Amino acid sequence: MPSIDLTGKVAVVTGSGRGLGLAYAHALAAVGASVVINDIDEAVAEQAVKSVTEAGGRAVAEVVAVGTAQAADRLVARAVDTFGRLDILVTNAGILRDKVLWKMTDEDFDAVITTHLRGTFTCARAAAVRLREQGEGGTLILVGSPAGQRGNFGQTNYAAAKAGIAAMARTWSMELGRAGITVNAIVPVAATAMTETIPAFAPYVEAVRRGEPFPDFLRKGEGFGTPEDCAALVPFLASDAARGVTGQAIGIGGDKLALWSHPQEVRTAYADGGWTPDTLADAWTGSVGAEPQTVGIPAPKLPEA
Repeated sequence: MPSIDLTGKVAVVTGSGRGLGLAYAHALAAVGASVVINDIDEAVAEQAVKSVTEAGGRAVAEVVAVGTAQAADRLVARAVDTFGRLDILVTNAGILRDKVLWKMTDEDFDAVITTHLRGTFTCARAAAVRLREQGEGGTLILVGSPAGQRGNFGQTNYAAAKAGIAAMARTWSMELGRAGITVNAIVPVAATAMTETIPAFAPYVEAVRRGEPFPDFLRKGEGFGTPEDCAALVPFLASDAARGVTGQAIGIGGDKLALWSHPQEVRTAYADGGWTPDTLADAWTGSVGAEPQTVGIPAPKLPEA
């Protein structure tokens, strides 16, 4: 397989001032793409641009909170006005407002949905319009989460948004296929501000800060590592090597790469003439519901102290 080369390509990465987004920006720039860095903090965005350019890449900043159509248009315009085109969009921007259902406010819910779900929609729509006008194909990479695949305690808003993002990737892969635009969701797992608060991971994240590597049982068994461990998936999906990859949800973290299944029927039963409550009860316990699906992100399997 030829080496990945994105020379001449232009990418917008939302929420790329730090963490996973910055790792994606660096990975794209390292293989030749020009990158629009996005953050809501101007100082953070400019520092991110500096880190990319000092590493030999090309980058500019657009400071705006994603969510609105106006913000999406600004990001696409920044790419086109600065670098002449757009080829790749990575929708990474996100926030958390975690609370259990009975304590979650409308504001908690709306803030997360606006940034993650609506922000992905508005940015992807603006990018799709531009990519179709250019007529040369392109790449949309939507950032999901294990919470969106399996649910997670205290994350009604976040899990709902990330599940919707995976569904949008499947839908848009069909709608944009004829234009040569691939659309995939990625499901990264890494030590970031969003995950380092998990008590089980905290001592290992702290050890990494001291310069120690993540142990193999985390990197392989849990697929948990650094943001940089997740970054290679983005330039791969944006490259010619992945032109046939679309509509997928792809997990990455540590040393682990995974393909997530789409929701599908796992067991079925039939009743001539339709169902009654009594026949449903019999079928559920005896066949269809005999092995119910699990929910939630499995607890990490850590070695005993």
